Amino acid sequence: MVPQSRPLVPAVLLTRPEAQGARFAAAPAEALGPVRLVTSPLMVPAFLVPAIPLRPDALIFTSETGVEGYRRLAAPELSDVRRAWCVGNRTARAAEAAGLAAHSAEGDAERLIAAILAADEPGPLLHLRGAESRGEVAPRLAAAGLTAAEAVVYDQRPQPLSSEARALLTDGAPVIAPLFSPRTARLLAQELARIGGTGPLWVAAMSPAVAEAAAALPVARLSVAARPDAEALLQAVKALLDAEADA
Repeated sequence: MVPQSRPLVPAVLLTRPEAQGARFAAAPAEALGPVRLVTSPLMVPAFLVPAIPLRPDALIFTSETGVEGYRRLAAPELSDVRRAWCVGNRTARAAEAAGLAAHSAEGDAERLIAAILAADEPGPLLHLRGAESRGEVAPRLAAAGLTAAEAVVYDQRPQPLSSEARALLTDGAPVIAPLFSPRTARLLAQELARIGGTGPLWVAAMSPAVAEAAAALPVARLSVAARPDAEALLQAVKALLDAEADA
């Protein structure tokens, strides 16, 4: 009897910042079976101490890192804040752990803005965000008539791939790359150009915007998450593996 060949199981390269990447890394083995995980964050957060432009009645968070930035501030303008609007459930849980009553929009910036406007939120509102942020949340709320401002409480600083990740990307075997943001896709493209990596990459993209940014990568297969959250992205990774099994 001729033994059947086993489906190819590429390694999974995780490039998220360390805290979020570690949480995501716990899921693939359970959901996908035995896979090799290589973790190499392409960004590391640097927390900032900005001027606070107003005394808010509620805060807005579009990331867990924004909540961590809030926890590190000792701004008197924020001492009386008790409420927060959050983009998703994980961010809301982080805000609650920081002592705030949090409301989750369970989605993206569009759903967050819609939820705030639908609730007739009186404000003032303060969005504590990263240096690179999508959605223009505070400006759009201000344009809708709310008192809303923003302050940058962290920056995600680029860092190079680890030696293990560089070896993975230059040996010619397929690599699965779950990508959570357009910036991560761009940074990975820059790193591949620097090290001479040619892929092929099987990209699981968090959103159509991430998939668009991944166009600069040597993408052999692409799967876009049905929703902009980690669970849906994991299902996109699984879809890539299932497609290989069916090939």
